[in-house]
Amino acid sequence: MRFLRMAALAAAITGVLTATLGAGGASADPTVVLGAASGIVFDNNSTCSLTAIGHDRAGRLVGITAGHCASTGAQLKAERDRRAGVIGTVAFSDDAEYFDFAVLELDVSKVIPVRTIGGTTVAGIGAPPAPGSTVCADGRTTGRNCGLVWGELEGTSINQYCSQPGDSGGPVVVGDQLVGMNQGRLTGYGLVEFNLPCDGGLNPIHSPAYFQPIGVILDVLNRAGGVGAGFTPI
Repeated sequence: MRFLRMAALAAAITGVLTATLGAGGASADPTVVLGAASGIVFDNNSTCSLTAIGHDRAGRLVGITAGHCASTGAQLKAERDRRAGVIGTVAFSDDAEYFDFAVLELDVSKVIPVRTIGGTTVAGIGAPPAPGSTVCADGRTTGRNCGLVWGELEGTSINQYCSQPGDSGGPVVVGDQLVGMNQGRLTGYGLVEFNLPCDGGLNPIHSPAYFQPIGVILDVLNRAGGVGAGFTPI
């Protein structure tokens, strides 16, 4: 009788330990923190920066980046933590044929959205900056740097912040207000070439950069409906 009781007790203890150790050993899928200026990698091997992250009017978690980064249907990962695997899909890209933007539908089970990454916070949408004002850009290559707005050229805003490969899609802000999406730097206009690359935000002598006012992009999304319409930053 005593042997049976001991055997039953041993079985019970084994069951509890198995359940406890099993629960402790289980782990959720890896998650990534994502916000404006985060580096993102597409399945075409291009690496760009996130303009902003938020929700559309349908409650979907969405992001915005440059259209030349990837085409509609492409999958993406977080550059700094690829263990989470695919974290989203390009719901629409204009492939740089119009305003050069793409909207991303993100996986809410893998992405932790935040307002602040590094020195940049996006808390709302701002008006287009006037010539002579200062804007700041942020991207996965250059990081945060600021420059003077010169004016407009063919619908984009020309300015003197530093933009390098990989910064495309990054946020352009005034304070904590998103005013534009970085799309690159000018290497010439017409027959005139002025390809002076920048090596960081500290040297102001380089070819000017350009960005698309964020209001233009959001207006297109709102008119089209679907993923991204009614976008509001986190």
